Amino acid sequence: MCGIAGLIHKGKSSNVGGEMTAMLQALKHRGPDSTGYAVYGKPTEGDYIMRLKVAEAEDMHKGRGIHQVIVDRIAAVEEILAEHGAAVKSKESVTEYALRFVLSHEGDTSAMAEHIEETDGVEILSMGNGLELIKDLGDAADVAGLYGLENFEGTHSIGHTRMATESDVDIRSAHPYWAFPYNDVSVVHNGQITNYWIMRREMERKGHRFMSNCDSELLAVYTAHNLANGITLEQSLRNSIEEIDGVFTYLVATKDQLGMAKDTMAAKPLVLYESDDLIAMASEEVAIRAILPQEIDTYDPYDEEVRVWQA
Repeated sequence: MCGIAGLIHKGKSSNVGGEMTAMLQALKHRGPDSTGYAVYGKPTEGDYIMRLKVAEAEDMHKGRGIHQVIVDRIAAVEEILAEHGAAVKSKESVTEYALRFVLSHEGDTSAMAEHIEETDGVEILSMGNGLELIKDLGDAADVAGLYGLENFEGTHSIGHTRMATESDVDIRSAHPYWAFPYNDVSVVHNGQITNYWIMRREMERKGHRFMSNCDSELLAVYTAHNLANGITLEQSLRNSIEEIDGVFTYLVATKDQLGMAKDTMAAKPLVLYESDDLIAMASEEVAIRAILPQEIDTYDPYDEEVRVWQA
């Protein structure tokens, strides 16, 4: 079933971490397996924020040996960063298996990311100037508490509560998804893509990598490919309605935009609220009312509807 949510503030920062936590917690009944956030803070010119995991949460029950494996994987990542000329400005072990790096790097970030992911068991969740992607098992309150998201300041965010249907219950299969080379793109999705394997093979032939077998990751790769080739976010969303088969409602965030698209059947729900300062949307209105308890007007986007908002 799954639940998706998104919000964007126009012209100011806000506590998007706390707001998204409230929205996703209100959608907990739609997906108890995992929760994920893509939050966009104020970028520092020349800096990259890299979120990565070096193990799955369930790996921590495999005995004392896993701890040395994790230490070795982190050391391998740091060696690769140095090899590519990246300066580590800060490193934080958020959990034993999830880390946050702040880097400065002037080389080919895609090549560096690919090299890092050649390390067994290591996956980059996001690497961007403003984007930070966090996902783990449990509900929004669990994940927000574990990763300290309750007071994250930023302009916009998307999030997801997942009920696993066709792939594993693990961090790798949780939403949101990110894809390079376009470093600040993230996607959350509710639905099913029926031409997933055809589209995936096409993207792989064009040189893109996939880290899971979840059909939702295709939307991130597809969007990143389009944006990297000069297509606007709005046109990419419109193209997807024609080129991607299935039933889907999905949200895309970039460094300064938030967009949504619904397929031709509009079978997957989305409720939207818009004011002069704030746009909020979610699979159910209860999520919007978690941050806007006052009387508000909402509406349901139509089939094939595409919208894009600017931060």
